[in-house]
Amino acid sequence: MPNERIGVLCSGRGSNLAAIMEAIERGDIRAEIAVVIADRADAYALERAREKGIPAVAVVRKEHFDMEAFEGALLNELYTHRVTLVVLAGFMRILSPTFVYAFRGRILNIHPALLPSFPGAHAHRDVLAYGAKVSGCTVHFVDEGTDTGPIILQAAVPVMEGDTEETLAARVLEQEHRIFPEAIRLYAEGRLQTVGRTVHILPADEGGAS
Repeated sequence: MPNERIGVLCSGRGSNLAAIMEAIERGDIRAEIAVVIADRADAYALERAREKGIPAVAVVRKEHFDMEAFEGALLNELYTHRVTLVVLAGFMRILSPTFVYAFRGRILNIHPALLPSFPGAHAHRDVLAYGAKVSGCTVHFVDEGTDTGPIILQAAVPVMEGDTEETLAARVLEQEHRIFPEAIRLYAEGRLQTVGRTVHILPADEGGAS
């Protein structure tokens, strides 16, 4: 039986959520999605979850007095659904140190650039503006900074002549759909060991508590 209960936080269409659900259905990841939470009531990610019979909840920022109340509502949903691993799949909000502390070492994020280069919300725009020849995506643990947590997996893609933010994003997204489920699989198997800033991937027969 799966041990990890995943809470997925989204803001938009949920394509990474779909990739994770597919990997679980194939048996690649020994975990279950306990709840999907979006900060927008119209996020298509919620519909994707409902189609699979997964609890789907909208926790909208403007419906809460301040960020503390908003994050309190998020945490309440995660606790209610007994979540053990939080996955940020296109969640377009910075989490406070208080939230990070509540799930320290148990929050994964996917960023559409090769960290530590080009952190923040406009990675593709920044990559193109800088004239970089290579971009990609990064799965990392979340800490109190913005896209500063220890790196788990990365994948590179070329930046092509004539690329726009949209064409680059599409190329990167293909790799996101590959490495995000892989990172979750490694976590669920207890094969990620963090020493300082370095995440070591343990052999399959050495996996333990993550």
